[in-house]
Amino acid sequence: MRTVLANARLIDPEAGREIFGAVALEAGRISEIVDGDWSGDGPVLDCSGKCLAPGIVDVGVKVSEPGERHKESFASAGRAAAAGGVTTIVTRPDTTPAIDTPEVLEFVSRRAAEDSVVRVVPMAALTKARAGREMTEIGFLRDAGAAAFTDCDRVIADTKVASRALRYSGALGALVIGHVQDPGLSAGAAATSGKFASLRGLPGVSPMAERMALDRDIALIEMTGARYHADQITTARALPALERAKRNGLDITAGASIHHLTLNELDVGAYRTFFKIKPPLRSEEDRLAIIEAVASGLIDIICSMHTPQDEESKRLPFEEAASGAVSLETLLPAAMRLVHGGHLDLPTLWRALSLNPAQRLGLEGGRLAKGAPADLVLFDPDAPFVMDRFTLRSKSKNTPFDGQRMEGRVLGTWVAGRRVFPEEMSDA
Repeated sequence: MRTVLANARLIDPEAGREIFGAVALEAGRISEIVDGDWSGDGPVLDCSGKCLAPGIVDVGVKVSEPGERHKESFASAGRAAAAGGVTTIVTRPDTTPAIDTPEVLEFVSRRAAEDSVVRVVPMAALTKARAGREMTEIGFLRDAGAAAFTDCDRVIADTKVASRALRYSGALGALVIGHVQDPGLSAGAAATSGKFASLRGLPGVSPMAERMALDRDIALIEMTGARYHADQITTARALPALERAKRNGLDITAGASIHHLTLNELDVGAYRTFFKIKPPLRSEEDRLAIIEAVASGLIDIICSMHTPQDEESKRLPFEEAASGAVSLETLLPAAMRLVHGGHLDLPTLWRALSLNPAQRLGLEGGRLAKGAPADLVLFDPDAPFVMDRFTLRSKSKNTPFDGQRMEGRVLGTWVAGRRVFPEEMSDA
């Protein structure tokens, strides 16, 4: 059955443009795009001039199955993603136990297919138990559906192990995702070193820890020919090395989390643990430099780095509290700050939120084009609201945006042509 979304501002990141028109959905795909008013047949949903864009493809989402289902399940993460306009979540393997065997990967894939209303694309660990000593069965895991390989925030300290893993991954054409923080310098850090950390008495880490880790990984990429993505670039000092690596033709891309793009180290204030993330929040100068890198295309992807933590792990002294924040539902309204602040236009933003992550992972989504999957988000970029963490659909409520005034509200989300948000309007 054909469904038409008409009278919409169509955000096309592939063409880098925004037009007024309509989109027809049929058999789970986009069957037609019209520039202007719709005059064909089929049920029509009037979008009232709001924005219609490809669904967000979010790389690096933690779903706490198996092991810590009380923090986040595939069902709750799926509902939160749909409410945030995220139609594909690319999940991390830092679970308990780690997703490091085909059997565990099969389990989470089955649970995701049963419970999540959005698409779930799993990643697998690069080394067994994420311990940095022995490679996982990368070929078997890739055959079982792993989209990429990463040890998440556990950096492989042994350079020989890292080089072997990258060389083997490169031979298979598998994508490796690295966390570019020097493990020795970063150990025990709760803030970025500087005046603020000193005044608060917090153990800090130099921004150079990121530059040093990136330099090492770039050298390994050059040596092994691997496909590589840096999960988060957060400092201005890392950008020249990234730019040189791209200019030299290495197969490298980079991401930035929404928190590092919209918050800075001063937001920690009086030891507010919801603002404790990894890497720690940076200076305002670093934040602006990362935004500029996204605008220029040097940084390819914006992600949520959704990391649910329960109340007990956050109700601790700042130094002892767990790192991480939930952000599936806050990703879109937080990203609107970059638009309303004049840093990015909507097509450029959606290039980083949807098109680039889909292309990097070899997924079909991220495009507003005939024949593309009908994974879409309808949103009002200007709708104001005050964030209340207790309204979030995630099981965990650890958001740094609690109580903040935000703009940008999701009005509808479609996955394969089926409306999955709002829930009461879904087909099932």
